Amino acid sequence: MGAAWKPPPFVCFKWPWNPNSQSSPSPSPSPCGDLELPWLFKSIRTLTQGLVIAGDLPSPPASAAAAAAGGGRRRQGWGWRSPGAAPVEADRGDAEQRALAAALAGGRPATVLEFYSPRCRLCGSLQGLVRELEEQAGGSAGFVLADAEDERWLPELLHYDIRYVPCFVLLDKHGRALAKTGVPTSRQHVIAGLHHLLKMEQPSGPEGKQTAAPS
Repeated sequence: MGAAWKPPPFVCFKWPWNPNSQSSPSPSPSPCGDLELPWLFKSIRTLTQGLVIAGDLPSPPASAAAAAAGGGRRRQGWGWRSPGAAPVEADRGDAEQRALAAALAGGRPATVLEFYSPRCRLCGSLQGLVRELEEQAGGSAGFVLADAEDERWLPELLHYDIRYVPCFVLLDKHGRALAKTGVPTSRQHVIAGLHHLLKMEQPSGPEGKQTAAPS
């Protein structure tokens, strides 16, 4: 008799650097991402091509591809952008990097790092909710965006084993990861996982004390 189906988790606690992780392969795929070592050494292009994007935008039409080949538009990462968009994208990437550094230096109890993709419709639909949750949290938690298509975030993509977007990673005041949201099966599933993360950010809670211990 087959095993009963289990729904995907809201949050994931298994990380590549977990000292208790077993070297033997798992008999079934992990809902939080496979942690096999060869994946860690893939290039950013190979890595991002395998990223699961919830609500992925449709591929550009053939006419757009022809225009790109003729120099009218060019492709950066996954998204099709006009030539003049490169400085804007660079500025946005720099701003995201500075925002994370400022959030960790500010001494907040927790920071939520949101990995997204410009092609992700679900990611875009969550921005209003994210702003609302940040306001409700006051100074106890801050949200920082991280474009998963930007190669400058490659160290974080590898370190936190990001295989899908949107993915929210809860960091403590020292920048150590406590948990991340699970594979986004639906908008409500992502929202539930995000609420679970925000409940965990209490520094006095038993979960926070256990998970925030140095690895």
